Amino acid sequence: MAKPARSNVQDGNVFEDLSGISNSLSFDNPYDALIEACGSASKEIQTRYARHRETRNAAQREKFLNKDFAGVTIDPILHKLVNPERYPGFSDTRHCLVFWARPPSGVKALIADIQRRLLSVAPNLWLMPIECLHMTALEVTFSLTAPEIEEIVKRMSAKIPEITDFPYHHRARLVKPKLSYDMAAIALSFEPAAGEMPPDGRSPRDDDYTYHHLRRDLYQLCKATGVEVASRYVVPSAHLTIARFVRQADTSVAEDDQPDPAKVRNLLDQIDKINRNLSQEMWSKEGASIKEGGQWVVGQEKGLDCRKGVLWYGGGETVRLGKGF
Repeated sequence: MAKPARSNVQDGNVFEDLSGISNSLSFDNPYDALIEACGSASKEIQTRYARHRETRNAAQREKFLNKDFAGVTIDPILHKLVNPERYPGFSDTRHCLVFWARPPSGVKALIADIQRRLLSVAPNLWLMPIECLHMTALEVTFSLTAPEIEEIVKRMSAKIPEITDFPYHHRARLVKPKLSYDMAAIALSFEPAAGEMPPDGRSPRDDDYTYHHLRRDLYQLCKATGVEVASRYVVPSAHLTIARFVRQADTSVAEDDQPDPAKVRNLLDQIDKINRNLSQEMWSKEGASIKEGGQWVVGQEKGLDCRKGVLWYGGGETVRLGKGF
C-alpha cells in the first residue's frame, strides 16, 4: 500500500539511491520497492546493489579528481573527540537506537589488513576499532536524547529478543567485498548473494532470501511494536564503515593547506589496488570455494546487536545480543 512520500534528507545528509529505484518512500515498507521491482529475484537484487555502489564510487572518484576539489569532509564531532587537548570536556550527545550485524572473525581479519594498507598512504585516517565494527541492518532512530531513546526501548522491549534472534532462522548471505568511499569515509561493502558457491550446509536456493529481504522484515518487526522507524536511508547498500577522514593532511600539501593532487591520486590508486585484490582473491571462482572473509552470513557467530546510546563511532550499549550460529 502506498503512502505519502517523505524526504530522505535528514540531519544534513543526503542518501541517494543510485540503483535505479526511485519510489521506495511510496511504500509502507520502503524495502518493498526494490524487492517488487526485482520480482524478489536474488540475482536482480544483487545487480541493483552492485549498480548502486559502482555508480556511487564513480561519482565520488570524479569529485576527488575534480580541479575544484577543496579537500575531504571532516566530521566535526569526531574531529573534536580525537583532539581532546583542543576541545577539553567535549562529548557527543547524539543518542541512537539501532540493530547492528556484527561481522564474523574472517571479515574482521580482512578489514584489519585493509586498514593497514590504507594507513600506508593515508596515515592520518581515523580507523574504526576492530571490536567496534558493525553493519547497520536497521536504524530505528538517531540524534535523540537518552530519555527519549529509553522510552523507545521500553516500548519495543517485548519484541527485541525476537528481532535480535531473527537471523538465526532467516540467514541472508553477503558476498563480493569491495571498498566504497566518499569525501568523508571509507567502507567495506558487500552484495547480497545470488547462489554463487554457497558454503557447506547451504544451497543456492537459500540465497533466495537476501539481505534486502532481511532488512524489510526487520523494518516490519520494528513497526509492529508501534514505534516509528526513522531510518535516514534505505538505499541498497551493505557496508561497514572502516575509516573516516579527521585531518586534511592525507590529501593536502600540509594541514589546512591546498589539496595535493599527487596525494589524492595515491589514495585512490591504493583503493583501486585493494579492490582488484579483493575481486581476485575474495570473490567466487568457478569450482573453488570462497575464501574466509569473502562472504558473510548475517548472524554468523553473533546474532543482531540491539544497541543504544552514543554509537556513531562504534560505541553505545548493548540492549540485547541475539543468538548466533
